[in-house]
Amino acid sequence: MTNCIFCRIIERSAPAEFLFENEAAISILDKRPIHFGHALILPKQHCETFLDVPPSTLDGLMEATRIVCGALTQSLHLEGFNIFSNNGEVAGQSVFHFHWHVTPRYKNDNIRFELTLKEYSDGEMALIAQRIRAHINSTV
Repeated sequence: MTNCIFCRIIERSAPAEFLFENEAAISILDKRPIHFGHALILPKQHCETFLDVPPSTLDGLMEATRIVCGALTQSLHLEGFNIFSNNGEVAGQSVFHFHWHVTPRYKNDNIRFELTLKEYSDGEMALIAQRIRAHINSTV
């Protein structure tokens, strides 16, 4: 897709700092990092969200993620890292080519995921689980 910046990066027609590549995926540094070393893992095939990634691509995508996480941890002496993905505009996705973020973490790094956690009412958890399982069972 010529209008997708990640596809242009994969095709080498847009600049990026490449970290790793295998048959299924590439990894680059995020040009607007949360911390220096913030990496992105992208499937080479254009997929808008995680749900669009072909099953045949998942092994290579996860392998790339594991290798890059290990390299970041060792080379930058990370105390931890977050792996996350924004899927859909409401979730904060701004580039509509699926990608993992790998964000370096350090003690007192002032990164906070501010959440307001909810509590299920009596029986609500079981009902929601039943609804999800029914859908899984009808599609698998």
